[in-house]
Amino acid sequence: MALRFKNSFTRVKEDFKPIEEGKIKIYTCGPTVYNFQHIGNFRTFMWGDLLRRYLQYKGYDVTYVMNITDIDDKIIRDSQAQKKSRKEFIQKYVDAFLEDLDSLGFLKPDVQPYATDHIDGMVEMIQQLVARGFAYEIDGNYYYKISAFKDYGKLANLDMDGLKAGARVSADEYEKDSVSDFALWKAWQESDGDIYWDTPIGKGRPGWHIECSVMSQKYLGNHFDIHTGGVDLLFPHHENEIAQSEGCTGSKSVNYWLHGEHLIVEGKKMSKSVGNFYTLRDIMEKGYAGVVVRYLLASTYYRQQLNFTFQGLEAARNSLERYNDFITNLQSYNGGDSDNSAEAIIAKAKTGFEDALDDDLNVSGALGVVFDFIRDINRLKAENKLSVEERDNALATITAFDSVLNFRYHIDSDDSDSSEIEALIQKRADAKNNKDFALADKIRNDLLEQGIILEDSREGTKWKKKV
Repeated sequence: MALRFKNSFTRVKEDFKPIEEGKIKIYTCGPTVYNFQHIGNFRTFMWGDLLRRYLQYKGYDVTYVMNITDIDDKIIRDSQAQKKSRKEFIQKYVDAFLEDLDSLGFLKPDVQPYATDHIDGMVEMIQQLVARGFAYEIDGNYYYKISAFKDYGKLANLDMDGLKAGARVSADEYEKDSVSDFALWKAWQESDGDIYWDTPIGKGRPGWHIECSVMSQKYLGNHFDIHTGGVDLLFPHHENEIAQSEGCTGSKSVNYWLHGEHLIVEGKKMSKSVGNFYTLRDIMEKGYAGVVVRYLLASTYYRQQLNFTFQGLEAARNSLERYNDFITNLQSYNGGDSDNSAEAIIAKAKTGFEDALDDDLNVSGALGVVFDFIRDINRLKAENKLSVEERDNALATITAFDSVLNFRYHIDSDDSDSSEIEALIQKRADAKNNKDFALADKIRNDLLEQGIILEDSREGTKWKKKV
């Protein structure tokens, strides 16, 4: 099956063809760092990470850019409320975001530009838009003239005649039914305090939308392969990006626009007033490792709404345990006599995994294939019908799958922890030999309270940490 994506611009699935053979350039809208990111944000970033990993799995050379928006209305408002400089205010949230990406097992972006490092480029683009008749100035403010861009509204499939029209809008974010000339540059006001830049177009600061057009062009060129983001960014942000970028260059900017659906919590829209608003840190403080959250966020097809529940987190934890136990147990399996069926199982799994992900990154289908593979290989192992060579091929297969999924446990434990646990396991074994089952049970339960799970088998007792 050919790799296909549902292009938000055309609203149909299309065969994917890179602009340059073997290379793919991707831009994703990163966070606005005025607070900790919530799990809905990370759902969007998660499928972007899966997309990138899968394209690399297929052998593409991927350049992945995710920006950081470090200037906008909310940052000005909240930094002033806390009486902090803009830089001091955002640093806490930048650091937290990068830590959260690491906790969730994300690959680091190849480039992670900050908006405020690209003010000169924004000024230059605004000047070009003015020269081409797409922008105009009023009292030091620069606005994009949407009536000058004939394709405005095509990404969001807008009925331009049926929507509420407004003369101009200065806010970075505005009503979805308002089709208005939007701000490219905002002249300094006293309420902005010391947050401004002195530039050839005046003293002020950029609007939100111009930032991504400039950064994507700088690092990926005027024409690149894929632009990702949440469906909430489709209009107005991405619509405005197209108008800016293509108004500036006169040519197509992006071949494939991919948008992920919303995350809801326990069947409701996430809201602080409802009490179902969670950051990643909130979830991890409840005892869930980042890899558990990763599994839940990644396990639903990105174009379907994801209902985030704690029951779902428990199910994710159980699925991860099965997945990781399969790998660990297969690594320690010494091999048996082959019945020559493993090769077909492995080949079927590889084909099924790739067919699912080739179909617009259908991760739900891919996970179904992975767990069928685990079941079938476990059956051969239980019947001692898996040779050493077949075991190694099965391990190589699940390792390749995990290069996309990244569900393997990565739990650090120092030698002193391991030695202490092993000593307690030996003490428990001695207690069982002495028929002191009460002590043996106590040791097991005490370890379980510490998050250590013991597994008894004919080969002895293994232990693992609960995630």
